[in-house]
Formats: sequence, structure tokens, C-alpha cells
Amino acid sequence: MIAYLGEFEETWGERYPLAAKSWRDRWENVIPFFGYPPPIRKVVYTTNAVESLNAQLRKVTKKRGAFPTDDSVRKILYLAIIGAAKKWSMPIRDWATALNFFSIVFEGRVPG
Repeated sequence: MIAYLGEFEETWGERYPLAAKSWRDRWENVIPFFGYPPPIRKVVYTTNAVESLNAQLRKVTKKRGAFPTDDSVRKILYLAIIGAAKKWSMPIRDWATALNFFSIVFEGRVPG
């Protein structure tokens, strides 16, 4: 497996030096990811929805600056998540395949 890391660094190391360094430093944490079949890896590393949600959460917290209580932060984040969820219309590609795989591998931990 470490040979693949070297291959990655040769191909992409110059263009993405931080990614290559990060993978090398945390290789033991990266390896398990490659144990999953390609459709599962694609579902796991597709982060567009997560990044979009994070951007919306930052947007609502930035506008306000300071919050009087922790509960007020929770409420505004909850409302932002509800608002964002209304806009979600695209299903996650290959989600049914991934869910079946997860329910087999993580039996009892994935709701059906």
C-alpha cells in the first residue's frame, strides 16, 4: 500500500504538496479508506453537501457576531439546518449501494 502513496506523490505531490504530506503523516488513518470498494469510497469522499452546509452555518453565525447563550447558538444553527434541508433535492449518488454495504459491514449500527 505504501507504494501507492509514493505513486500518488510522484503524480500529484508537486501540485498538491499539503495533501501528499498530510497523507504521509497520517498514512495509518488513510489506509482503511482504501479497504472499501470504489462506490463506497465515492460516497464517503463526496463532501459537496457537507461543505455547502458548513458555509450556510458559518454565514448565519458570522452575521450575529456574539450570542447571549449557548442555547441561542443551538437554535440558530438548528433553524439554518432546517432551512438548508428544504433546498436539498439531489440524492446522494450510489447511496442505496453504500447503505447496503454499510448495513452489512456495520451490522446493527446502521438504521434500515
